[in-house]
Amino acid sequence: MTVDVQQLQFGLNSFGDVATDGERVLSDAESLRLLVDEAQLAESVGLDVFSVGEHYREGQVDSATPVLLSAAAQATSTIRLGTSVTVLSTQDPVRLYQEFATVDALSGGRTEMVLGRASAIESFGLFGYDIAEYEQLFEEKLDLFLKLMRQDRVTWSGKYRSPLDDVRLHPRMPEGGIPAWIGIGGSPDSVIRAAKNGLPLMMAIIGGRPERFSGHAELYLKALAKYGHPELPIAQHSLGLVAETDEEAKNLHWRHWEPVVTRMSKERGFYPPTKDRYEEEVKTGALYVGSPETVAQKIADIVRANHLSRFDLKYDLFHLPVKARAQSIRLLGEQVAPRVRELLAENPGRWYPANRPIARITADGKAVHA
Repeated sequence: MTVDVQQLQFGLNSFGDVATDGERVLSDAESLRLLVDEAQLAESVGLDVFSVGEHYREGQVDSATPVLLSAAAQATSTIRLGTSVTVLSTQDPVRLYQEFATVDALSGGRTEMVLGRASAIESFGLFGYDIAEYEQLFEEKLDLFLKLMRQDRVTWSGKYRSPLDDVRLHPRMPEGGIPAWIGIGGSPDSVIRAAKNGLPLMMAIIGGRPERFSGHAELYLKALAKYGHPELPIAQHSLGLVAETDEEAKNLHWRHWEPVVTRMSKERGFYPPTKDRYEEEVKTGALYVGSPETVAQKIADIVRANHLSRFDLKYDLFHLPVKARAQSIRLLGEQVAPRVRELLAENPGRWYPANRPIARITADGKAVHA
């Protein structure tokens, strides 16, 4: 199997991180308007998808993603508009269907979603859900949401919301619903869930060597075949910054990445960042930071290794300057994406199984490591 250069897509992901302009921190309102401007910029430089996440913490303004995407829909005309993640576990699937059916109608059919279980868990307490039911909530709500998208009328009952009796929602999505990906952070069970439900796979790779996810891609393709589905797209979400030179990109990104990851390391119990580890992450890990040529070479390599049909760059960071964000978007669209396609046309490579132990699918549909 080789990479289809013509079908390869490039997207931008934002978590609504508040930006700076000179010494001034933008207000929440200014940050929201900036995201709409950046969606326009992404479209103007030829990028394929602009996506916004869902978070509920200080310094991030992406808590009402459908509203924001509706504004972006009116400001753009061709770029696809999506979610970097929709925390399905703490959403009402009925309301979610109505919101995204509305966005899709307003955008002229340009809307899509990435459905996830959440790595940031603030929404559980905020909306009154028990984090102990993390897995069960997602399973039940995914079942209902897919039925709402794929069936004209739905009769359904479950544990976490009132039953539905022959319900037909409005406004209507297109037949079959809108494109919906399953987002994973590394769980083989999540890979199986995506394949079993016939949904494309979005791999969030934010640290370590990204090619280690080639086994997840292999598992996904095997599971699709097992469940009788055709091959579906595999995408990767990673963090990065593009600047004119490698040093400019690394120096700027490090200043804003280090405090964010220091906070995360305390919250999640992993090692605090050091400059040496950062340099290694940029060189061989999952940070796509550097000049257009450096980033293009690295993306081309991982497209081949992980059998990707889409690469999304998470381009914003807490207090990253507005000008740096705009430059990164411009360079990604105008120089990196064309260069990656050129590199893959010259050497598409062949995607081989990872030749490492991968998870196997058991009779109950779970994945366990072989």
